[in-house]
Amino acid sequence: MVLEMFSLEGKRALVTGASRGIGEAIAVGYAKAGADVALVARSAEDLDRVADRVRSEGRSVVTAVCDVTDDAQIDRAVASCIDGLGFIDVLVNNAGGPVFNAPLIDFRDDGFRRIVELNLLSTARFCQRVGAHMVERRNGSVLNNASVTVLHPNGTQAAYGAAKAGVVNMTQALAQEWGPSGVRVNAFSPGFVRTHINRKLLASDEASATAVEPVPLGRWADPEEMVGLAIFLASDASSYVTGAHIAADGGLSLAWPHVF
Repeated sequence: MVLEMFSLEGKRALVTGASRGIGEAIAVGYAKAGADVALVARSAEDLDRVADRVRSEGRSVVTAVCDVTDDAQIDRAVASCIDGLGFIDVLVNNAGGPVFNAPLIDFRDDGFRRIVELNLLSTARFCQRVGAHMVERRNGSVLNNASVTVLHPNGTQAAYGAAKAGVVNMTQALAQEWGPSGVRVNAFSPGFVRTHINRKLLASDEASATAVEPVPLGRWADPEEMVGLAIFLASDASSYVTGAHIAADGGLSLAWPHVF
């Protein structure tokens, strides 16, 4: 009976950045838990590959090629996903990334703007479009992927950290705004995860090992290790959880201040 609370049977989820890494892991994990899934990303080829994985779990799947920094493409993607699934009651805003790191004094305005567009404004736009649908239905759960840099800012990532801090603040504001409608909004912050974004660090055994020295668990995470938390926040098991910001970082946010 308790395990049934974690089931996603009957739920329809939209996952952005679903073509690889954490987004792919969550999308496939949701399918394994019983959800039908809409996949949003820029690469049609990668979306088709992930869609095949979802179908192999016996679930329905919709794909939408979308640059999440483009308003018109977001409008088309959301409309396509709602039309394809019938409704959406779980939204995972996973698309994003640091793009590049540099001291703030070396940033040009267009570079700063690009990071904010990708990480904060894209999340706001999907929240706005899908959130309106959820509020109207008086049901839904939104998960926003933030970053461990929100908890402890990192040099050369001022723009990225500021954008992700905005994601957490917006998450908590929307939790208050949409709570009366029965829509929950939470954020999670991954630490060092073996994804394409971290490929340069992972390419060097020495750099990879050095990166996780301050992590109490002493290792990198696999993308699949984000799935349990994502299922919890999407399921009825977290029915009284909203406005939360949860770190999934192996304890890095605890150790970081004592290392740097």
